[in-house]
This record gives sequence, C-alpha cells and structure tokens, in this order.
Amino acid sequence: MLRALYDWTISLARSRHALWALAFVAFIESSVFPIPPDVLMIPMILAAPHRAFLIAGVAMVASVAGGVAGYGIGWGLYEAVGRPVLEFYGKADAWEVLQARFDEDPALVFWTIAFAGVTPFPYKVITIFAGAAALNLPLFIATSILARGFRFFLVAALLWKFGAPIRDFIERRLGLVFTLFFVLLIGGFVAIRYL
Repeated sequence: MLRALYDWTISLARSRHALWALAFVAFIESSVFPIPPDVLMIPMILAAPHRAFLIAGVAMVASVAGGVAGYGIGWGLYEAVGRPVLEFYGKADAWEVLQARFDEDPALVFWTIAFAGVTPFPYKVITIFAGAAALNLPLFIATSILARGFRFFLVAALLWKFGAPIRDFIERRLGLVFTLFFVLLIGGFVAIRYL
C-alpha cells in the first residue's frame, strides 16, 4: 500500500498542476498522510531549479497549515481521528507521557516541535499531540514555521546549488544529519545546564 502511495505521489511531480499537488501533499502529510512532501519537491526542483525557493515556500506554508489542521484534529477530534492516526504510527500511548513532560518543561514544547518539523520523525504525530495537549497555538505555529522552513529551504538550496548529484545525499542521509544535529544541540544544552 505504501509503495502505491509513493508511486502516486511521485507521478504528481510530473503533472502540470505539480505545485498544487505539492501544496496538497504537504498539507495532508502534516496531519495524516504517510509520504513526505520531499518526494514531490526533489523532482520538481531538479526539473525547474529556478523555482526552487518558490517550491520550498509552497511546501512550508501548506505544511504549517496542515500542522494547524493536525492540531485541530488533536484538540477536537482526538478520539475519532487523532487516536487512529497515532495508532497507525505506533504512537497512541506516548502522548500522555509527552504531555506530562510538556507540563514540566515548557521549553521542551519548542524543541519537540522543531525536532519533528526538521527530522524524519512523523511531524503529524506532534501536530496531533500538540492539539490533544492544548499547547500554546501561537508557539506551535511559530516553531512549525521555523522548523518546516529550515527543512524545505535547505533541501531547495542544496538542490538549487548542486543539482542531481546531491539527490542521493538528501534522500538517504539528510534526515540522519538533521537528527544528529538535534541530538548534539540538545546534548549541548543539557551539558551546559547540568555541568
């Protein structure tokens, strides 16, 4: 099933409505859809490098809007929609633990949203968690803009600058690089705080 969704998503990149398709995929990926918008962005940018930053901007705006929709699902439709989505990703039981940690350390809210917005961790899980926990919506939106903007514009910049040769690195290793960056960054803050 995932392979069919992936192939369908890739086929949208060749459509004359690719930018609208990207907006749609970025929007629904932030709340329920399993395929990230990067799958569309990469071939679109390689085909039209002069539009790289427009493509990244569309992905960012649609993704943040979809994140707000995911927040709404968590806030108002958790049992009907949010819980089944989280169960699909194997995260249904984790939200109570996360909510307790958010209450203990409000700075954790920023870092968790930023981590999910930049790394391969499913952003939709955090958007639903954020709504279910009724986190500060303006903070959620601002952090999502920063994180999703960083991710999509970095991908766009790399493809714009290096073209097809950087594609393999982005598809296979950029998520790992983002994850390591966050682990080191948070590790540094923890070391400063407790040492």
